[in-house]
Amino acid sequence: MFCYLGLVFGDLSSGLLSQALKSRKKAVLLFMLLTLAAIGLYFLQGSRSPEFFYGVCLALGFSCGYWAVFVTIAAEQFGTNLRATVATTVPNFVRGMVVPITLLFQSFRQYFGLTGGALAVGTICVAAGFLALASLEETFHKDLDYYEEFP
Repeated sequence: MFCYLGLVFGDLSSGLLSQALKSRKKAVLLFMLLTLAAIGLYFLQGSRSPEFFYGVCLALGFSCGYWAVFVTIAAEQFGTNLRATVATTVPNFVRGMVVPITLLFQSFRQYFGLTGGALAVGTICVAAGFLALASLEETFHKDLDYYEEFP
């Protein structure tokens, strides 16, 4: 429940922040860094009490609440004739990655243990996220009135 509460406020905040910064990429970068900070807080401090754990769940939910900005960035990479398709397909690609990520975790868990396997897979996923964000073009003030043309 606390995670979803954080997601609601994170989603609202990331949208407002992207407008204030006039950059969707910077807003997503900030929220990805907040996610790393919340993960670090949990691993460094441990689960001291139920209240601390719920607070970390709230912080993780908030910092992962950039979903709407993420989908907007993806949709704005394409012309108007493909935008709706992209906006509905990209979340399915994200959900579909659960299978290979889980298989990778199961493999790593045998060699590194539960925590080590989770950290290794998490590190790979976060690094992939930062690389993907760095390779995207900023779409904040981009003219979106165009069509994709294929040969």
